Amino acid sequence: MSQTLLLSGPPGCGKTSWILNQIQSHSGPSGYLRLAGYPDEGLAQARDGGIDRAFLLDQCPELLDLSDLDQALAPHPAGLLALIELPQFHPPAQAGLAGVDRRVMPQLQALHLTPDRHLHFGRDPELPQQDTLDFSHLQVWSLNLNAAVWDPASLSSFWFELVNGAYGDVYRAKALMNLPDGRAFFCNWMVSQEGSQFLPLQTIALPNGRPDRLSRLVVQGKDLDPAAIEATVANCLLSDAVLEQQQVPLRQRYTQPTRSA
Repeated sequence: MSQTLLLSGPPGCGKTSWILNQIQSHSGPSGYLRLAGYPDEGLAQARDGGIDRAFLLDQCPELLDLSDLDQALAPHPAGLLALIELPQFHPPAQAGLAGVDRRVMPQLQALHLTPDRHLHFGRDPELPQQDTLDFSHLQVWSLNLNAAVWDPASLSSFWFELVNGAYGDVYRAKALMNLPDGRAFFCNWMVSQEGSQFLPLQTIALPNGRPDRLSRLVVQGKDLDPAAIEATVANCLLSDAVLEQQQVPLRQRYTQPTRSA
């Protein structure tokens, strides 16, 4: 039986990780859609620019992208588990489907998606609670890094500085970052966690110049210093000449794009 589940919660509560676990444990086909969410007083919603979708599609290549109209409006396969992610700062006033934010319904109706269930982090006990925080003020800053390739040591240093207050009080940071050997990492940090996640993408690009895939940094926090972040990032990225120098000895190892084990 097909099911459509709407999952909402504040930044960093674990929505995408929970969704990934559901996809991997579901024996049939799965689909994914991320809605933009809405700001609240003093609270800006992060536009992740496709980070979550790109990560999930990499980890689960057969996943249906329900933001694609052709896939969303096509007849759905039997047993489809459709997972809809909605950033939402505060718990709904009502339980279950009665608590769904009415503002999202026109978009869902246009995609022929009707939730069968609505779960919210911080309200429903079947969801993990440890990273569900109540924010009173939240700034957002993001940086498009498409075609950018990081010096690995510099990336490690920058990320440590970022999550330890060098550029303001960062509560949440996530990114997709490219390395010169063709690997990319999903970098994920939340202030309630003991450390960062650095999860490798399964798809490895040929070490033949700059990769053609999504790369982006999204930061949420307070008193952020975007100019300092951007200046540091610029110093951590490889020039064309240095990238070429590092990739030359790697090229003979690859004959076609591959997926890691």
